[in-house]
Amino acid sequence: MPKIALAQIDTVLGDKQKNLSHIKDYCRKAASNQANIICFPELVTTGYSLDILGTELWTFSELRGGETDQLLSSLSTKFDLTIICGFIERGGSLGEIYNSSGVWVPGGKSWKGTFRKIHLVDSERNWFSSGTNIPVFDTPMCKIGIMICHDAGFPEIARILTLSGADILFLPAAWCIHYKDVWNINCASRALENGIHLVAVNRCGKEEKINFFGDSQLISPRGKPLTSTLGDDEGLVFGYVDFNLQAKTRLELPYLRGRRKDLYNIDHSLIV
Repeated sequence: MPKIALAQIDTVLGDKQKNLSHIKDYCRKAASNQANIICFPELVTTGYSLDILGTELWTFSELRGGETDQLLSSLSTKFDLTIICGFIERGGSLGEIYNSSGVWVPGGKSWKGTFRKIHLVDSERNWFSSGTNIPVFDTPMCKIGIMICHDAGFPEIARILTLSGADILFLPAAWCIHYKDVWNINCASRALENGIHLVAVNRCGKEEKINFFGDSQLISPRGKPLTSTLGDDEGLVFGYVDFNLQAKTRLELPYLRGRRKDLYNIDHSLIV
């Protein structure tokens, strides 16, 4: 059973070096507790107040081989730890940037791959380009899929990842306290309807006018929390993913097998 470390941390807006040092410390703590996988929140290397960072977002963005990539590649190998971490990914020559989460696995020289947030919300639309791919990543323990924050409100992403072979879903987020009720409903629903473990890792702390509430948790395939939460405090939460439980749940609640694909041919031109 993979042991998962949920790194519920705060960040310092615009101070990448301090944030990377914080990430390094938490990777060390996770490894000392024999974790196999650690997940950090959304945009954890930079902070989330996009309109304040403004055009500095481009400066903070990174290509493969950048400082975040080099550091986490090294830490992943050193600690034999798969790392999932939010950062700003630089695109092509047109200046596009993405709200991304990378995956680093032991022995890799750079990230295994990235998931670029698909469903942008509020000021994200002013700065980021939307992702267009829904990849599943091979790790030493299992196959994983990633959604980022607002993506959790769209059942299609979790379902596509599950049908594509993901064994665990990860949800890095910077979710504000005004929508805490939605956080809990979305996390439970995406896990239950796919019969899959969901690792939901939310930021804590305050950034300008935004309050993040943490409440990171590992959700069972029945939609129930398997870990106690830290509330809105910093810290690590550990939990195990039991694939036997996952298989048993899918037999008891056969949402995947019971799908009526013959009825799902939707003419999207009719949807406003």
